[in-house]
Amino acid sequence: MFADATTRIARTRIAAPAVRILLPLTAILVGSGTSLVWAEAGSPSADQTADIEMRVRHALGQRLPRTPVTKVNCTLVDGLCEVTAGSQLFYVDRSGQYLLVGRVYDMETHRDLTAARLLEVNPDLLLGAAATKGSGHGTDLASDDPNPERGAPTQAASGAPRTMSLAGLPAAGGIVWGNPAGPTVTVFSDFRCGYCRSLSQTLETMNVRVIERPISILGSRALANQVFCARDRARAIKAAYAGMAIEQAKPCNTSALDANERFAREQGIAGTPVLVRSDGAVIEGFRPRAFLENWIKGGRS
Repeated sequence: MFADATTRIARTRIAAPAVRILLPLTAILVGSGTSLVWAEAGSPSADQTADIEMRVRHALGQRLPRTPVTKVNCTLVDGLCEVTAGSQLFYVDRSGQYLLVGRVYDMETHRDLTAARLLEVNPDLLLGAAATKGSGHGTDLASDDPNPERGAPTQAASGAPRTMSLAGLPAAGGIVWGNPAGPTVTVFSDFRCGYCRSLSQTLETMNVRVIERPISILGSRALANQVFCARDRARAIKAAYAGMAIEQAKPCNTSALDANERFAREQGIAGTPVLVRSDGAVIEGFRPRAFLENWIKGGRS
Protein backbone atom coordinates (compact mmCIF):
# COMPACT_ATOMS: atom_id res chain seq x y z
CA MET A 1 0.00 0.00 0.00
CA PHE A 2 2.78 2.44 0.98
CA ALA A 3 4.86 1.48 -2.09
CA ASP A 4 1.91 2.35 -4.30
CA ALA A 5 1.45 5.65 -2.51
CA THR A 6 5.15 6.47 -2.94
CA THR A 7 4.94 5.66 -6.65
CA ARG A 8 1.94 7.93 -7.06
CA ILE A 9 3.75 10.76 -5.26
CA ALA A 10 6.80 10.29 -7.48
CA ARG A 11 4.71 10.27 -10.64
CA THR A 12 2.94 13.49 -9.73
CA ARG A 13 6.26 15.10 -8.66
CA ILE A 14 4.98 16.49 -5.40
CA ALA A 15 7.61 18.66 -3.74
CA ALA A 16 9.32 17.42 -0.57
CA PRO A 17 7.58 19.96 1.72
CA ALA A 18 4.22 18.73 0.49
CA VAL A 19 5.23 15.14 1.25
CA ARG A 20 6.11 16.21 4.78
CA ILE A 21 2.62 17.64 5.13
CA LEU A 22 1.00 14.47 3.88
CA LEU A 23 2.91 12.08 6.11
CA PRO A 24 1.27 13.17 9.39
CA LEU A 25 -2.08 12.23 7.86
CA THR A 26 -1.10 8.55 7.68
CA ALA A 27 -2.69 6.56 10.52
CA ILE A 28 -2.25 2.79 10.83
CA LEU A 29 -5.01 0.91 12.62
CA VAL A 30 -3.79 -1.92 14.83
CA GLY A 31 -6.07 -4.68 16.14
CA SER A 32 -9.25 -2.74 16.82
CA GLY A 33 -10.84 0.29 15.25
CA THR A 34 -9.56 2.53 18.02
CA SER A 35 -5.94 1.41 18.35
CA LEU A 36 -3.53 3.40 16.22
CA VAL A 37 -0.01 4.50 15.61
CA TRP A 38 0.63 7.91 14.08
CA ALA A 39 3.62 8.68 11.91
CA GLU A 40 5.08 12.11 11.21
CA ALA A 41 8.21 13.38 9.59
CA GLY A 42 10.06 15.89 11.71
CA SER A 43 9.47 17.32 15.17
CA PRO A 44 8.83 20.92 16.23
CA SER A 45 11.18 22.85 18.48
CA ALA A 46 10.48 23.30 22.18
CA ASP A 47 9.08 26.79 21.59
CA GLN A 48 6.89 25.53 18.76
CA THR A 49 5.65 22.66 20.92
CA ALA A 50 4.72 25.03 23.74
CA ASP A 51 2.82 27.19 21.25
CA ILE A 52 1.03 24.14 19.82
CA GLU A 53 0.04 22.93 23.29
CA MET A 54 -1.34 26.37 24.17
CA ARG A 55 -3.38 26.49 20.98
CA VAL A 56 -4.67 22.94 21.50
CA ARG A 57 -5.73 23.76 25.06
CA HIS A 58 -7.56 26.85 23.77
CA ALA A 59 -9.29 24.81 21.05
CA LEU A 60 -10.37 22.16 23.56
CA GLY A 61 -11.73 24.83 25.84
CA GLN A 62 -14.00 25.97 23.02
CA ARG A 63 -14.97 22.55 21.65
CA LEU A 64 -15.14 20.55 24.90
CA PRO A 65 -16.14 23.16 27.48
CA ARG A 66 -17.42 20.54 29.94
CA THR A 67 -14.21 18.50 29.87
CA PRO A 68 -11.77 19.50 32.65
CA VAL A 69 -8.45 19.38 30.76
CA THR A 70 -5.56 19.11 33.22
CA LYS A 71 -2.64 18.61 30.83
CA VAL A 72 -1.76 18.72 27.14
CA ASN A 73 1.45 17.02 25.99
CA CYS A 74 2.43 17.14 22.32
CA THR A 75 5.86 15.53 22.75
CA LEU A 76 5.06 11.89 23.51
CA VAL A 77 3.91 10.75 20.05
CA ASP A 78 4.79 12.54 16.81
CA GLY A 79 1.75 14.15 15.24
CA LEU A 80 -0.50 13.77 18.28
CA CYS A 81 -1.16 15.65 21.47
CA GLU A 82 -2.04 13.58 24.51
CA VAL A 83 -4.76 15.17 26.64
CA THR A 84 -5.23 14.32 30.31
CA ALA A 85 -8.69 15.05 31.72
CA GLY A 86 -8.93 13.82 35.28
CA SER A 87 -8.01 10.15 34.96
CA GLN A 88 -8.99 9.93 31.29
CA LEU A 89 -6.60 10.06 28.36
CA PHE A 90 -7.43 10.89 24.78
CA TYR A 91 -5.60 12.30 21.79
CA VAL A 92 -6.08 15.18 19.38
CA ASP A 93 -4.22 16.35 16.32
CA ARG A 94 -2.07 19.46 16.61
CA SER A 95 -4.88 21.69 15.41
CA GLY A 96 -7.19 20.49 18.19
CA GLN A 97 -9.86 19.67 15.61
CA TYR A 98 -9.76 15.88 15.47
CA LEU A 99 -10.23 13.80 18.62
CA LEU A 100 -9.03 10.20 18.86
CA VAL A 101 -10.17 7.83 21.61
CA GLY A 102 -8.20 4.61 21.87
CA ARG A 103 -4.77 3.17 22.55
CA VAL A 104 -1.43 4.11 21.03
CA TYR A 105 1.04 1.29 20.50
CA ASP A 106 4.75 1.38 19.78
CA MET A 107 5.11 -1.40 17.22
CA GLU A 108 8.90 -1.53 17.58
CA THR A 109 8.92 -2.11 21.33
CA HIS A 110 5.46 -3.77 21.42
CA ARG A 111 4.43 -1.45 24.24
CA ASP A 112 0.98 -0.07 24.95
CA LEU A 113 1.92 3.56 25.50
CA THR A 114 -1.58 4.51 26.63
CA ALA A 115 -1.62 1.84 29.33
CA ALA A 116 1.74 3.05 30.62
CA ARG A 117 0.53 6.64 30.75
CA LEU A 118 -2.68 5.62 32.53
CA LEU A 119 -0.56 4.00 35.23
CA GLU A 120 1.41 7.22 35.60
CA VAL A 121 -1.80 9.25 35.88
CA ASN A 122 -3.38 6.82 38.32
CA PRO A 123 -1.15 4.23 40.07
CA ASP A 124 -4.29 2.56 41.48
CA LEU A 125 -4.66 0.92 38.07
CA LEU A 126 -1.98 -1.53 39.21
CA LEU A 127 -4.55 -3.04 41.56
CA GLY A 128 -6.92 -3.62 38.69
CA ALA A 129 -4.18 -5.17 36.57
CA ALA A 130 -3.28 -7.55 39.38
CA ALA A 131 -6.92 -8.54 39.85
CA THR A 132 -7.24 -9.45 36.19
CA LYS A 133 -3.82 -11.06 35.66
CA GLY A 134 -4.16 -14.16 33.58
CA SER A 135 -7.56 -13.17 32.26
CA GLY A 136 -6.24 -12.92 28.70
CA HIS A 137 -6.52 -9.12 28.56
CA GLY A 138 -2.84 -8.40 28.02
CA THR A 139 -1.12 -5.80 25.87
CA ASP A 140 0.53 -8.10 23.32
CA LEU A 141 -0.14 -6.85 19.80
CA ALA A 142 -0.61 -10.45 18.69
CA SER A 143 -3.63 -10.82 20.95
CA ASP A 144 -7.02 -11.34 19.33
CA ASP A 145 -8.70 -9.34 22.08
CA PRO A 146 -9.86 -6.02 20.54
CA ASN A 147 -9.86 -4.39 24.00
CA PRO A 148 -6.52 -5.13 25.70
CA GLU A 149 -6.39 -4.06 29.35
CA ARG A 150 -10.17 -3.70 29.50
CA GLY A 151 -10.07 -5.43 32.89
CA ALA A 152 -8.17 -2.53 34.42
CA PRO A 153 -10.33 -0.01 36.28
CA THR A 154 -10.13 3.70 35.67
CA GLN A 155 -10.59 5.94 38.67
CA ALA A 156 -12.52 9.19 38.63
CA ALA A 157 -10.91 12.39 39.78
CA SER A 158 -9.12 12.20 43.11
CA GLY A 159 -11.36 13.25 45.96
CA ALA A 160 -14.53 11.93 44.31
CA PRO A 161 -17.01 10.85 47.00
CA ARG A 162 -17.30 7.22 47.97
CA THR A 163 -21.00 7.71 48.67
CA MET A 164 -23.41 9.73 46.61
CA SER A 165 -27.04 10.71 47.06
CA LEU A 166 -29.05 10.68 43.85
CA ALA A 167 -32.19 12.06 45.48
CA GLY A 168 -31.98 15.41 43.70
CA LEU A 169 -31.64 13.98 40.21
CA PRO A 170 -34.77 13.93 38.04
CA ALA A 171 -35.81 10.42 37.08
CA ALA A 172 -36.20 11.57 33.47
CA GLY A 173 -32.43 11.81 33.04
CA GLY A 174 -31.91 8.09 33.48
CA ILE A 175 -32.18 5.56 30.65
CA VAL A 176 -33.45 2.35 32.22
CA TRP A 177 -32.55 -1.05 30.78
CA GLY A 178 -31.86 -4.59 31.95
CA ASN A 179 -33.98 -6.76 34.23
CA PRO A 180 -36.81 -4.69 35.76
CA ALA A 181 -36.94 -7.02 38.77
CA GLY A 182 -33.19 -7.06 39.41
CA PRO A 183 -31.18 -4.95 41.86
CA THR A 184 -30.64 -1.41 40.63
CA VAL A 185 -27.32 0.21 39.78
CA THR A 186 -26.93 3.73 38.39
CA VAL A 187 -24.12 4.32 35.91
CA PHE A 188 -22.71 7.69 34.86
CA SER A 189 -21.24 6.99 31.46
CA ASP A 190 -19.86 8.50 28.28
CA PHE A 191 -20.78 6.78 25.03
CA ARG A 192 -17.25 7.35 23.69
CA CYS A 193 -15.61 5.75 26.74
CA GLY A 194 -14.19 2.27 26.05
CA TYR A 195 -14.44 1.23 29.70
CA CYS A 196 -18.10 2.27 29.72
CA ARG A 197 -18.67 0.04 26.71
CA SER A 198 -17.03 -2.91 28.47
CA LEU A 199 -19.07 -2.23 31.61
CA SER A 200 -22.31 -2.06 29.64
CA GLN A 201 -21.55 -5.38 27.98
CA THR A 202 -20.83 -6.96 31.37
CA LEU A 203 -23.94 -5.59 33.07
CA GLU A 204 -25.99 -6.88 30.15
CA THR A 205 -25.04 -10.43 31.16
CA MET A 206 -26.08 -9.88 34.78
CA ASN A 207 -29.45 -9.95 36.51
CA VAL A 208 -29.55 -6.20 37.19
CA ARG A 209 -31.64 -3.13 36.45
CA VAL A 210 -29.43 -0.37 35.06
CA ILE A 211 -30.18 3.33 35.16
CA GLU A 212 -27.71 4.84 32.70
CA ARG A 213 -27.10 8.57 33.05
CA PRO A 214 -25.01 9.88 30.14
CA ILE A 215 -22.55 12.69 30.78
CA SER A 216 -20.16 14.29 28.30
CA ILE A 217 -16.56 13.77 29.34
CA LEU A 218 -15.23 13.19 25.82
CA GLY A 219 -17.46 15.57 23.88
CA SER A 220 -20.27 13.06 23.41
CA ARG A 221 -23.28 15.24 24.27
CA ALA A 222 -24.69 15.22 20.73
CA LEU A 223 -24.51 11.42 20.71
CA ALA A 224 -26.17 11.26 24.13
CA ASN A 225 -28.97 13.45 22.82
CA GLN A 226 -29.57 11.01 19.98
CA VAL A 227 -29.70 8.03 22.33
CA PHE A 228 -32.01 9.87 24.70
CA CYS A 229 -34.38 10.81 21.87
CA ALA A 230 -34.40 7.38 20.22
CA ARG A 231 -37.63 5.38 20.20
CA ASP A 232 -35.83 2.32 21.60
CA ARG A 233 -33.29 3.75 24.04
CA ALA A 234 -31.86 0.39 25.16
CA ARG A 235 -31.13 -0.51 21.56
CA ALA A 236 -29.72 2.94 20.94
CA ILE A 237 -27.26 2.50 23.82
CA LYS A 238 -25.86 -0.63 22.19
CA ALA A 239 -25.60 1.16 18.86
CA ALA A 240 -23.83 4.14 20.44
CA TYR A 241 -21.19 1.98 22.11
CA ALA A 242 -20.72 0.03 18.88
CA GLY A 243 -20.20 3.22 16.89
CA MET A 244 -23.31 2.54 14.79
CA ALA A 245 -25.97 4.97 13.64
CA ILE A 246 -28.82 5.65 16.07
CA GLU A 247 -32.11 4.62 14.48
CA GLN A 248 -35.43 6.45 14.87
CA ALA A 249 -34.01 9.38 16.81
CA LYS A 250 -35.97 12.60 16.49
CA PRO A 251 -35.21 15.90 18.26
CA CYS A 252 -36.70 15.99 21.75
CA ASN A 253 -36.35 17.80 25.07
CA THR A 254 -32.95 16.80 26.51
CA SER A 255 -32.95 19.13 29.51
CA ALA A 256 -32.93 16.09 31.80
CA LEU A 257 -29.43 15.34 30.50
CA ASP A 258 -28.40 18.84 31.56
CA ALA A 259 -29.25 17.81 35.11
CA ASN A 260 -26.89 14.83 34.77
CA GLU A 261 -24.10 17.16 33.63
CA ARG A 262 -24.65 19.60 36.50
CA PHE A 263 -24.74 16.79 39.05
CA ALA A 264 -21.50 15.31 37.68
CA ARG A 265 -19.74 18.67 37.97
CA GLU A 266 -21.04 19.22 41.49
CA GLN A 267 -19.86 15.77 42.56
CA GLY A 268 -16.45 16.16 40.95
CA ILE A 269 -16.97 13.36 38.44
CA ALA A 270 -14.22 13.83 35.84
CA GLY A 271 -13.97 10.27 34.53
CA THR A 272 -16.30 7.48 33.51
CA PRO A 273 -17.78 5.07 34.27
CA VAL A 274 -18.98 5.80 37.80
CA LEU A 275 -21.38 3.33 39.42
CA VAL A 276 -23.75 4.14 42.28
CA ARG A 277 -25.51 1.44 44.26
CA SER A 278 -29.03 1.85 45.64
CA ASP A 279 -27.58 2.66 49.09
CA GLY A 280 -25.35 5.39 47.63
CA ALA A 281 -22.09 3.42 47.60
CA VAL A 282 -19.82 4.43 44.71
CA ILE A 283 -17.13 2.78 42.64
CA GLU A 284 -15.21 4.41 39.80
CA GLY A 285 -14.14 2.52 36.73
CA PHE A 286 -14.80 -0.84 35.13
CA ARG A 287 -14.69 -3.96 37.29
CA PRO A 288 -14.93 -7.67 36.36
CA ARG A 289 -18.28 -9.40 36.63
CA ALA A 290 -17.44 -11.33 39.82
CA PHE A 291 -16.52 -8.10 41.60
CA LEU A 292 -19.66 -6.34 40.37
CA GLU A 293 -21.95 -9.17 41.45
CA ASN A 294 -20.53 -9.11 44.98
CA TRP A 295 -20.57 -5.32 45.18
CA ILE A 296 -24.14 -4.96 43.93
CA LYS A 297 -25.25 -7.44 46.59
CA GLY A 298 -23.76 -5.15 49.24
CA GLY A 299 -20.08 -6.06 49.23
CA ARG A 300 -17.40 -3.48 49.94
CA SER A 301 -15.82 -1.51 47.12
